[in-house]
Order: sequence, then structure tokens, then C-alpha cells
Amino acid sequence: MTLDLLADLVSRAQRMGADAADALLVDRTAVSVGWRMGRLERLERSESGDIGLRVLIGQRQATVSSSDRSPQGLAELTERALAMAKAVPEDPFAGLADPDQIATVFADLDLDDPVEPDAPSLIEAAARAEDRARGHAGITNSDGADAGWARSTVTLAASNGFAHSYSVTGSSLSVCVLGGTGADGMERDHAFTSAVYRGDLRTPEDIGDEAASRTLRRLCPRKVKTCKVPVIFEPRVARGLIGTLAGAINGTAVARGTSFLKDKMDQAILAPGLRVIDDPLRRRGLRSRPSDGEGLATRPLVLIEDGVLRSWLLDLRSARQLGLAPTGHGVRGTGGAPGPSPSNLYLEAGPVTPAEMIGDIAEGLFVTDLIGSGINMVTGDYSRGAAGFWISDGQITHPVSEITIAGNLIDMLRHIAPANDLTFLHGIDSPTLRLDGLTIAGR
Repeated sequence: MTLDLLADLVSRAQRMGADAADALLVDRTAVSVGWRMGRLERLERSESGDIGLRVLIGQRQATVSSSDRSPQGLAELTERALAMAKAVPEDPFAGLADPDQIATVFADLDLDDPVEPDAPSLIEAAARAEDRARGHAGITNSDGADAGWARSTVTLAASNGFAHSYSVTGSSLSVCVLGGTGADGMERDHAFTSAVYRGDLRTPEDIGDEAASRTLRRLCPRKVKTCKVPVIFEPRVARGLIGTLAGAINGTAVARGTSFLKDKMDQAILAPGLRVIDDPLRRRGLRSRPSDGEGLATRPLVLIEDGVLRSWLLDLRSARQLGLAPTGHGVRGTGGAPGPSPSNLYLEAGPVTPAEMIGDIAEGLFVTDLIGSGINMVTGDYSRGAAGFWISDGQITHPVSEITIAGNLIDMLRHIAPANDLTFLHGIDSPTLRLDGLTIAGR
């Protein structure tokens, strides 16, 4: 039924003057609860359905979205899209995929959990997580716990012959608590779990214990003097470096010349032996997809091999700009044109444990939190506020805060050393990372 509706919409656009068109429909149902200080604070359910129509007249394109599926609403949507396409400048790189480029086989990625949780079960999970966290001595307040579930059905049809629909679910649970008192200083931290299938989530008790432990160990932080020492990034902050790397190899940024890696293809940008992989076909992967947002087939892709950059993340438009083949990384919403984005992206694990990685550091920093976004994607200059723990004689000692980490990403990436603790938790993931010789600005 949904595919028929979109096929009719695309045909209507062509009859009314479009040379090509595609239509995307996203139906979404979501439930979320918020629980704080032992009481239900929020219970929300939303159901939405948005249609995005993209039309092309020659090299002019426009995208218009609407939630109105009535015949009159779809007719007006088509008229608006065509009128906009006639008014915008030509884009020499715009266009749908050629018929021989579109996906025809779709992997079963097990992305749709058939069990929809009811509100009481979500409330119970949030309550158990917060109760467990607040039960730890030293926890004095709470920002609350949140539990959620959502299902999205994504349907795309295009005049080039592509037509496909799939559903994906996601569940999550998080809790954030505070420790200490106003007189002695307070700290907060959180724990989080997410999965395609709710049964794959960590237990509320695990999340509560982790949130409390992370908060309590941050109490009474000290300042450190400005210095240059080895820095260890735990996985939850190390993944930010991998996300920044993804932004730097994004085809749109490369084509515009706004990436510090724009001239680094086939050059070493990581240490020898390291690999960065994007795998959209991971079963139950948080960012898995059987095809991309332009109807192209998706496949695992080694972006960096033995430290050498081998591929950009490319949608059709950026691939045409760069004179390359697309990599199946186009993503889009109902309100705009596609753009490149990673799926399940990760840096492969290394050979040593985090403890072994820390063991030979006489003085260093173990980072558990990064603050701000002081990253210049054009030059690679990096400066971010940080908090964590000081390392002395190979051991993690006291908490530290009010410091800034500074460097340049071109140099930083070349000196990354990964530990062996990679786990797939977020969609962009990294093991613990060590970077030697970073500047820490303190007191």
C-alpha cells in the first residue's frame, strides 16, 4: 500500500513535468518515559508519518515534505515541488541513480524487534535504573532516568525503478545522577544503553550501578599544571575522534575543500596496521541499512587500511563532483536532498589491554569526559575542555577537571594506538585510545 502510494506520487510528478523524481515516506511510532526522584515525570507517545517528494527538471531539483496523504494534499505537494524546482539554480551534480546502479537484493539485517513494549514496562525499567543509582552512598541528587522505544518504517520509490521498504526499531535506557554536596563540590555522570532489540539492552541495575560509580569517582577533582603527557581516551570519548574522522572524509566536505584531509587520499593518516571500517550490514546494528537513501546497495567498506586512507564516504552528488563511484553512503530525510553519512563505523581493536596501555605511563591523563566543540575541520586544530583522572606510575589515581586538551588532528590521528576493548554500543565505536605527547592546559 505504501509503495503504491509513493509510486503514484512519482508518476504524478512526471506527468506534471518532472524529468525524474523520488519519494520517501517515514512512518514512526515512539514511546518515552522520564522518571526522577522516585516519581514519573514524563510519559509521551508520538505517531508521525512524513512524505518527502524530490523532483528534477533538467539539473534543477527541489524537495518538499508533508504529512498530508489525501489526494488533494499530494497534488498540492507535487505542485509546490515543481514550482520550486523551476525557480532554483541548476546543479550540475544533481540526479537520481542510473537504473543499473540501484540495489535489487536486500539483506535481512534483523532490524525490527516485533515486540512493542508497553508504557508500564518502560516506566519500570527507568525506575529500577534510577533507584539502583540513588541507592549508592554519596549519590545526593538525580537528573532522572529515561527509557524509550521507537519503530520507523522507511519506504523509498523512484522513477529509476527503485522501490523498497524496511522497518527498524530502537530501544534505550539511561540514567544521570549527582554526587557530593554543595559545600564540597558536586559532580554528575551518566550511563546509557541502546539496542535494536529491547532484549539486548543491559539491565537497569547495570546502568544504575555504572552511573553511580562514574559519578562518585569524579568527586573532589584536582587541577593539574600545564604539561605535555600521554593521554588515554576511554571508549565513550574515543568514539568522538572517530566521528570527527568520519566528518573529515565526508565526500561533501572533501568536494568543497573544507576538510583537513582533503589532499590525503592514498596517504597514511593513522599508524601502520590500523583499519577503520564502515559496515552497514551488521545484523541488529544500530545504524545498519539494507540500502542507502538513494537506492544504492550497501556493503562493508574498509575506509582506512594499514593506516592509509582508501575511500571517502560518498553519496551520488559528492561522487560526481569528485569523479568517483558512489560508496552507498547517501542518507536523507523527508525534507532535504541526500548527503553522505557513515553507518556502523569503527576503528578495529589493537593487541593490548587498557591496563597494559596505561601501565608504562609515568605521568599522564585518562579522559572520561570532553566538553565543547573546539575543532577546526579545515585546519585540524583541536582544543576541547576535558575531565578525567590523573595517571601516576602506571596507575589511575585522583580525578582532575578544568583542563583543556590541545593538538592538531593530522598529528593526533597518526599517533593513535588502540586497546583491545572494542564493543559495538553506539553506531560509531572505538576501543580505548592512547595518544602520546598531547598538550594539557591547566593551572
